[in-house]
Amino acid sequence: MIIRQLTRRTLRSPLECGSQLAALKALTGAARPNSDMAEFREVFSKAKHIAIITGAGVSAESGLPTFRAASGHWRRWKTQDLATAQEFSRNPSRVWEFYHYWRELALKATPSEAHRAIAECEARLSKQGRSMVVITQNTDELHRRAGSKHVLEVHGNLFKTRCLSCGDVDDNHHSPICAALQGKGDPDPKCSDADIPVRDLPRCDEGGCDGLLRPDVIWFGETLDSHVLTKVEKELDACDLCLLVGTASVVFPAALFAPQVASRGVPVAEFNIRPRASTSRYKYHFQGPCASTLPIALARHQSEVI
Repeated sequence: MIIRQLTRRTLRSPLECGSQLAALKALTGAARPNSDMAEFREVFSKAKHIAIITGAGVSAESGLPTFRAASGHWRRWKTQDLATAQEFSRNPSRVWEFYHYWRELALKATPSEAHRAIAECEARLSKQGRSMVVITQNTDELHRRAGSKHVLEVHGNLFKTRCLSCGDVDDNHHSPICAALQGKGDPDPKCSDADIPVRDLPRCDEGGCDGLLRPDVIWFGETLDSHVLTKVEKELDACDLCLLVGTASVVFPAALFAPQVASRGVPVAEFNIRPRASTSRYKYHFQGPCASTLPIALARHQSEVI
């Protein structure tokens, strides 16, 4: 399978992925998708295992900015340039200011109607002996906060930290994550860096380690977690319906998830604000805000028995 071949690959930015988009064409045909909601809901009512792949568009409806939007800057830097191990090594204070800002936004955000529709549907299907998995590129935990139980976080989690000394990974929802970051992270381009000493940045408290902590997210240029990708592959191999929700599908290997499902004849339905280059490869496309289209798509079908 394609995903198994990519477990050693790294997360790549859209600029690095242009030549790889051709791989999508090798996976699926170019059938024209339709937007017949009644037909989709009939297919949905018969599916036994549904995989939902979500991206930044779902969380944008909760007020969180996206990395790849035209406004994807923090102060004077592109957010993608801050999300690298190299930048963290050069300037851990700046990167932690950025992630503190991002964490605080996520902590204050509330799940969107799309998040809630997914969680409510998962709970309903479980009572029917059916199942649903959320495979998300988002790191904000909003799916879990909405109530989703079966969530695979491909790009890590903003509210986990990893120690650079001992490797310990731990949940961390502190606000602020350390005293030195209190009131820091203002995204205004006129704002100066706080230049926080490394000793005052988040530190590991596991067994007196005191090593420097970093966000436990996958940065550009880093290898994705092979254990998570193995779980993703199993779910995609088992699903009989796939929904692609709020994602531009340009970052690899996540860009290959839905096309891989479609390549074996499984229906794929895309819910997005606008069509994308890969849209023609899916059976269904529903244009508009996910918070508007998804609740209708996932609402209880008249044939369902609970």
